[in-house]
Amino acid sequence: MLMFKGRRDDLRSIGRELNADYLLEGSLQATGEQFRISVQLVDVRSGADLWAARYDQSADNLFATQDMVTENVVNVLVSCCGKLAHLGRDVIRRKPPASLGAYDYYLLGVEQHNVFTRTSNVEAIRLLSRAVELDPGLARAWLTLGFSYAVEAWYASNPSVSLERWYSCMEQALLLDPGDSMARQGMADIRAARGDLGAAAEELDRALAAAPNDADTLAMIAGSRALVTGDPQQGCVLIQRALRLNPLAPLWYFSMLGRTNFVVGRYRESVVAFQQSPPDSPATLLFQSMGHAMLDEVPQAAKIAARLASEFPGFTVEGFIRTYPVTNPPALVAIREGARRAGLR
Repeated sequence: MLMFKGRRDDLRSIGRELNADYLLEGSLQATGEQFRISVQLVDVRSGADLWAARYDQSADNLFATQDMVTENVVNVLVSCCGKLAHLGRDVIRRKPPASLGAYDYYLLGVEQHNVFTRTSNVEAIRLLSRAVELDPGLARAWLTLGFSYAVEAWYASNPSVSLERWYSCMEQALLLDPGDSMARQGMADIRAARGDLGAAAEELDRALAAAPNDADTLAMIAGSRALVTGDPQQGCVLIQRALRLNPLAPLWYFSMLGRTNFVVGRYRESVVAFQQSPPDSPATLLFQSMGHAMLDEVPQAAKIAARLASEFPGFTVEGFIRTYPVTNPPALVAIREGARRAGLR
């Protein structure tokens, strides 16, 4: 940034010099005790604005605002469903299928994984398997493929096969990138599934220390704090921070918000959060039914429970507990009581 200070280059020439597809530019305006920071993401080829945000603050919070704007912009642009990923997928869809590379398949696989339906998860596994076939060193593709197998285990006829594939993918992701905070979080869940809660807690601590401002990591750890190991109240704090950091949060963030709220007994907040979660996920239906049941809203709970049984006949509460895995004692108590009240099997 400093090398361009005072120069009058236009954005296209700067883009060519940096070999960049996009530039982030900004401005600061001050009036009295107030100031405004404006940022824009620009396509250097066309000069078009692709995304913009504005931050108004009082002058006594300048340094805190600098940190907040930086964290916010980074998460909006480069999170799993961030603006750059969307732009990348738009470019990919204009390519002939025969020309797709490993990273192209990875981006398309992430998109399908984050829908959380049975059909989309099958497609995610297909796309991500192709990504790691083309580039076995693409750690993030192994990571998301592992998460897709973990979702598959919820309703698979043989969940142990899906779980073994999840374990294998996560271990490969960490082997390729030991510093990946999301892989550390995934490994924490695997440690818990294998009965080592102490190691699971250590992995979560490492992931949080490695990426304290990464919204995707915070959202995933929030779910693990609630359901796997740790203090569910901290899970509530972490998911709220993730939502502040990433105002373009994907739907699965709200699933984590709903889960943490359910475990700590905030059933109304849990139901509201799941209204913004992936609507066709069996986990969404499970927690929605339990939340309504705990609020004594019996007809709503029964209607959702019937849909869950119809659309996911192989899904059971104990199966979800085994495969998530749910190992945190407060979560076990909350889920089993919610399932009993909702009449879920």
